[in-house]
Amino acid sequence: MNDDLRAPRGKRVPTSLAALALGVREGTIRQWANRGKITRYGTKRQALYDLNELAALAAAGESGA
Repeated sequence: MNDDLRAPRGKRVPTSLAALALGVREGTIRQWANRGKITRYGTKRQALYDLNELAALAAAGESGA
């Protein structure tokens, strides 16, 4: 597949760093992923979240919810 056709992928971080980045608890990150508010990547044992997606969420003012 041509690299130019793929969507850019940001750095992915574990739940603990995602929570730290948004100033919320890890449980909040997990709930948001379960509700489809953010995308969960990784494996069954290791959840990862895209920093670009988290930044967009924070910019929208959702991190305090």
